[in-house]
Amino acid sequence: MKFAIVMLENTESRKLLDDDHLAYRKQIEGWMGEQAQAGTLVGGEAFETATVAPVTVRRSADGTREATEGPFADGDETLGGYILVEAADRAAAVEIAKTWPTPETLEVRPVWAAE
Repeated sequence: MKFAIVMLENTESRKLLDDDHLAYRKQIEGWMGEQAQAGTLVGGEAFETATVAPVTVRRSADGTREATEGPFADGDETLGGYILVEAADRAAAVEIAKTWPTPETLEVRPVWAAE
């Protein structure tokens, strides 16, 4: 079963990334290599969060779509990317997420499969 591990950047992760970008990325690359060797890594991408701000598009009460600058929610945590993993079940996916090496908040979600 596929699961998305959604990364939410926070103040601590952004500070560590700013302090030593290369060391931070090496931790993540090492983790991804381990997951690839274990056969659990399906894929994933980091979002560009340093130079281009997100835009949120919402449907208004009259049915039109409106775009506003900024993330969909205010706060310390912002979407940073996602990893797709293959796991036997939700509990196994959570255990994989617990091994993530850097301080982002992680959300584990099953990936819907069309029948």
